[in-house]
Amino acid sequence: MAKIGFIGVGNMGGPMARNLLKAGHEVKAFDLSADLVGQVVVAGGAAAASATTAASDVDAVVTMLPAGKHVKAVYTGEKGILAAARPGTLFIDSSTIDVKTAREVIGAAETKGMLMVDAPVSGGVAGAENAGLTFMVGGSDTAFGKARPLLEAMGKKIVHAGGAGNGQVAKICNNMVLGISMIAVSEAFVMAEKLGLPAQAMFDIVSSSSGSCWALVNHCPVPGPVPTSAANRDYMPGFAADLMLKDLRLSQEAARTAGVQTPLGAEATALFAEYAEGGKGGSDYSGIIRMIRAMAG
Repeated sequence: MAKIGFIGVGNMGGPMARNLLKAGHEVKAFDLSADLVGQVVVAGGAAAASATTAASDVDAVVTMLPAGKHVKAVYTGEKGILAAARPGTLFIDSSTIDVKTAREVIGAAETKGMLMVDAPVSGGVAGAENAGLTFMVGGSDTAFGKARPLLEAMGKKIVHAGGAGNGQVAKICNNMVLGISMIAVSEAFVMAEKLGLPAQAMFDIVSSSSGSCWALVNHCPVPGPVPTSAANRDYMPGFAADLMLKDLRLSQEAARTAGVQTPLGAEATALFAEYAEGGKGGSDYSGIIRMIRAMAG
């Protein structure tokens, strides 16, 4: 069993850290919120006084942080965890960040003789809680091989996407598809409503026809057809619109860097920006159907 430092134990990181404890690993956690760290301690973990303390004298460090600037500061700052860790420490960054920063930080880790992977996740809070996450992993074969047993304690599907940063590439491409899909599904349901087709009939037909997609069958944006969807909870988030907007903006940044035109991705970004910045960023991303319905009049 490994000694693991876990930095960032919020809605996603907290359940992930607790699943490592359930698997028999030792975990010491750090977060700016003492209450969140306390939840890991109650589950059997230990509290670390700082990020560098969490990264000291452990076999591996897992980070789950809000954005690239936070990842870069925590890893490579003047008092960064790369400097605090002992030689040979494995680093797993499960934050969703820009590809450029992911590759820079992994490069810095490798320069210091460390192993590191970028391993963003899909599956939301529910996946984090039930160890059902999908990990999209970028990094060397050696780093991936060392990280895999720890990832398996937190997820059900572990995919090696290739070299450093490729986990982030996979994540933002996937979520661009998801954002576009939810808008398409929402537009179709609103059109069906206006033309007199009941939502249940619409779902029954489309979910078993060529228009079916993951967004529809898992996160149907209207109440009823999918009992577990956020539409049945007044769009209380499973995956908040703010997070969808963050990922879509990352997709557009990556597209510009690669010189790729993504017109649907760009339009999805603009629509989610309008929805989130209109005061709905904390609601579920499927709630964008409310804005589309309002636009339809």
